[in-house]
Amino acid sequence: MPGTGFILFSGGAKGAEAAFGELAQRYGVEEVNYSFEGHVSERTRGLRTLTEDELALKDVSLTYVSRLMNRKFSTAPLFRKVLQSICWQVASGFEVYVVGSVQEDQTVKGGTGWGAEYAKICNKPLLVFDQEKDGWFRWSKSAFAPEEAPVIRHKHFTGTGTRFLEANGKKALEDLFARSFK
Repeated sequence: MPGTGFILFSGGAKGAEAAFGELAQRYGVEEVNYSFEGHVSERTRGLRTLTEDELALKDVSLTYVSRLMNRKFSTAPLFRKVLQSICWQVASGFEVYVVGSVQEDQTVKGGTGWGAEYAKICNKPLLVFDQEKDGWFRWSKSAFAPEEAPVIRHKHFTGTGTRFLEANGKKALEDLFARSFK
């Protein structure tokens, strides 16, 4: 199989994460889908349920995240766990692929944006498929720049994104995997 030896780190949630997982399975890429008690995952392949102690290792200040991303986030315990599991996804991959929407302030819209911000903090290669702009963008020091036809280069990579995957986002992921695992 073309993807042998590669591992996708994701969350297996509805939308972009489920699409990453389906493509990983199709191309022979292993999956690790981080979850936690009470979280609904679309993908059960490679499901890794994090313990409370493991989640606590990736605890983040919601005030810090809100300030960093110029928006207000929920303080609900479930949302904190989602952010913690996203930290596990990003920390596990050597490059990060996101499907979402890049905002004017160079953050990515919604909770998905935390994965992109954490990738920036960790200094990991970060590529975002912006469904509104219909193109790939690579983070470069202080801004996103257009990227033509990216290819997955690291054997351990992260795939995350919006729950609201549109047709162009799905096609972008299909093309990404086809280019990467011919």
